[in-house]
Amino acid sequence: MADKAQEAGRRADHSQALEAGIRFGHVVYGVVHLTFAWLALQLALGDSSGEASGSGAVQELAGQPLGEIVLWSIAVGMALLVLWRLLDAVRGHWGDDGATLWRKRAADVVMAGVYATLAYTAVSTVIGASSGSGEQTSRSVTARVMELPGGQVLVGAVGVVVIALAGALAWRGVTRSFMERFDADGRQGQDSRAYRVLGTVGYVAKGGTLAIVGALFVVSAARHQPSQTGGTDTALRELLDQPFGPYLLGAMAVGIGAYGLFCFARARHLSR
Repeated sequence: MADKAQEAGRRADHSQALEAGIRFGHVVYGVVHLTFAWLALQLALGDSSGEASGSGAVQELAGQPLGEIVLWSIAVGMALLVLWRLLDAVRGHWGDDGATLWRKRAADVVMAGVYATLAYTAVSTVIGASSGSGEQTSRSVTARVMELPGGQVLVGAVGVVVIALAGALAWRGVTRSFMERFDADGRQGQDSRAYRVLGTVGYVAKGGTLAIVGALFVVSAARHQPSQTGGTDTALRELLDQPFGPYLLGAMAVGIGAYGLFCFARARHLSR
């Protein structure tokens, strides 16, 4: 069974159709992040009407001309990225072994989950089945988990895991390990420098945002207050309440926007 899965992965690895789909997925992922960045910047400037998050970006795009087409494009693009990541996880990373191999496979599974969540949000929004904001859902789920035996510890553990993932994202940006997916033909010149800058700034910004989300879960567990949890919108609003908050949030918005542009560069120079 494993051999068959690996053989399927090898065939898919040479599929021009899948490669085109992956590039398309990165483009729409970039659009979502640029919209997310715009909402975060609006929040920094005093407009608190929008939800500065991935789901908030989907809602914002839904209200634009051709919004339904854009949302279906997001759903399809994210589904293709899910397929890509799962194929990577199944067929492995040739040349890697031991802890490095399993770390990369775990990252594939985590990212597949992120893409799948965004695809689900897009589909739910376009068919009118959305059941509220991502922040409300997060608090509701956290409250139910806390009612379980050991639930408080579990919520705290989730927070620690999220902080660890945030650290991994920031470290990926600082060390520029994302360059491993930059194709050999594009490693020189202006494109390479722009790719490095956008990736570094983008990954650090995403890591910083996620770290605040994780901290909210830890604090919520320590105080047994589910209302203090939330997603990226809650995290960014917490940042806004700090000294120099609008400036910090503005810088975070720029970083998230940089990641959106990085997704476009990745679509152009992707090396699978």
